[in-house]
Amino acid sequence: MNFALILFILLLVTGALYALDVVRFRKTRAKDAKEPLWVEWGAGFFPVILVVFVLRSFIIEPFKIPSGSMIPTLLVGDFILVNKYTYGIRLPVINKKIIDVNLPQRGDVMVFRYPEDPSLDYIKRVVGLPGDKVAYQNKRLTINGQPVAVKKMADYLHPERLYYSEQYTEHLGEVEHRLLNDTDAPAFIPDATRFPNRENCIYNAAGVICTVPPGHYFMIGDNRDNSRDSRYWGFVPEENIVGKAFFIWLNFADFSRIGSFR
Repeated sequence: MNFALILFILLLVTGALYALDVVRFRKTRAKDAKEPLWVEWGAGFFPVILVVFVLRSFIIEPFKIPSGSMIPTLLVGDFILVNKYTYGIRLPVINKKIIDVNLPQRGDVMVFRYPEDPSLDYIKRVVGLPGDKVAYQNKRLTINGQPVAVKKMADYLHPERLYYSEQYTEHLGEVEHRLLNDTDAPAFIPDATRFPNRENCIYNAAGVICTVPPGHYFMIGDNRDNSRDSRYWGFVPEENIVGKAFFIWLNFADFSRIGSFR
């Protein structure tokens, strides 16, 4: 469901009713007369829809985390806020950038439109920038020939599934974050698709090595062995960017999660 398009259509309809009432009918209606239903339920909602549309399109948009691909940073059921303007001002619905602000940086947690189905929003961590050579070999990340620093932590217990994953801290750009690996998961990528610019990638028994094309980004989930990401379906084009995730504002199962995003 394209909620942005639905909201835009509602804005146009209620806006037209509001303008029609202000320009024509309000002037002829008695001061003590009750507003007709089309004004009360149509034009009356226009200011509310306008505020929601502006906030959601240009400033902040809420999302709910549906999968475990970003564990331990983000858990299933986390409600997060996404900054819509940090990577530039974009026109709603068509997502075309009209004003440049900042570019994504390594380590950012970014929401984007899934390249294979742009009606779906995905969230992963930015690993490779345009022109980077990204190697994920034997479950270790190297960027432009430099291994990304990691430090072993205590194993992570998945409470709902009652198993442990190896847990590390990783320094990616200026960001320190946690990641998970499963010792019994293979290093190779078993079912990569035939995505655009696939010729930029080399797949082997140890994983994958890719050179990120101009205007694209390489995204990986923090739950490394339980995330379908750029290793499987390729690069994220700049026009698919939605915004930067920055805050957990609710989790019904664990209120201590509020504000814990790091």
